[in-house]
Amino acid sequence: MSDVKIAVAVRNDLAVWQRLNVTAFLASGLGAVDPELIGAPYVDGDGRQYPPMLASPVRVFAGDLAALRRSADRAKDRGLLVTVYVDEMFATMNDADNRAAFGKADTTEMMVAGLVVVGEPKQVDKAFDKLKPHD
Repeated sequence: MSDVKIAVAVRNDLAVWQRLNVTAFLASGLGAVDPELIGAPYVDGDGRQYPPMLASPVRVFAGDLAALRRSADRAKDRGLLVTVYVDEMFATMNDADNRAAFGKADTTEMMVAGLVVVGEPKQVDKAFDKLKPHD
């Protein structure tokens, strides 16, 4: 996928471990949705091969719950790829329980802990216009 921007937003009131966890989970599934987002495998100086990673940089932003909900809605309205992580998923320990917790989240009242958005850079920027780069 050429000319693509990958942006993660995490809620600014989360603990550091939660922000890192959300970022990792959100980025982890992107290659399954669009294999073109994945680069080639890495090979070190001794010839050992490592798995490929995302081919584009991932920019990380932060904001409050209202800003994350707004950004998710704006991204969906623009037809961008959007994945959301909700607070209820912090209490689970496996994929099946994550799905069950997510399935109970009301779309308009989601406790969005984070989201990832992928798409044309200007459209991603418009969706994230109220968010600040994570520090």
